[in-house]
Amino acid sequence: MGFPGTWMTESQSMVYRVVPKCACSTIGQIMYFSDHGRFFDGDIHDANDGMHKWAFNASQDPIARNVQSHGSYTFTCVRNPYTRILSSFFDKICGIQRNGKRYRGNLVPTLIYNYGIEVGGEDGKGEFDQIASFRRFLLFARDTIRWRRPMDPDIHWSAMSGHVSTLIANGGRYDRIFWTEKFNDGMQDVLDHLDTAHRVTLSEIPRFNESEGHGPKRAHPVEDYFDDLSMHLVYEIYKQDFELFKYDFENPANKMPIGEIDLDEIHAKLGD
Repeated sequence: MGFPGTWMTESQSMVYRVVPKCACSTIGQIMYFSDHGRFFDGDIHDANDGMHKWAFNASQDPIARNVQSHGSYTFTCVRNPYTRILSSFFDKICGIQRNGKRYRGNLVPTLIYNYGIEVGGEDGKGEFDQIASFRRFLLFARDTIRWRRPMDPDIHWSAMSGHVSTLIANGGRYDRIFWTEKFNDGMQDVLDHLDTAHRVTLSEIPRFNESEGHGPKRAHPVEDYFDDLSMHLVYEIYKQDFELFKYDFENPANKMPIGEIDLDEIHAKLGD
């Protein structure tokens, strides 16, 4: 299985396990800048050189050796499950992707036909009942995760604990897991443990939100999208995410964590 979703700087100053929809574009650009003194020109997910990614054959041996020997500071970043699944819906389902097309080809037409969702028309800019469509999408997301039907779960809405666990299961260990909601504090703590070729000043780093503008703006507060049934579905899908990363399941309006992340607990529970 190896270390899917793992990125490492060329200098091997740090190792990062990507969790989709959790500030991964900004983190990737920070990694790139720390080695090269400049940002990658474009979406960091499209960078084919300048950093190691598990998706590259030539990067797999260096990443595997480093992670298994814990040769570098290793970290990841997580996000409130309520806001993460909402972001996935507006970006991946309602939005037009950077290639000018719908995400995953026939996925959206399938959702419209089988689940009755609306996505704001051809360009994703039209008005529609966001709450009703999101709740129907949530049924679809649950079906993909629980029964792998009508397709395998997508990385953008599969549980964060599943992403985080692959590094642990194959012999890796995290030094830090921090929250998107407290990004500056968490990322600064990571940087404080590193010796990088180029100094990173977080206050001067832009936020690389590559999904922004892909789809319609969220028209309602987060909590309006989640009735009792929706909260039940979210808990069914993301129970472990709420528990391990200390988010508030009871109150969708509270995006902030309600406890401290226990790395030993995470390694014990996700290392089986």
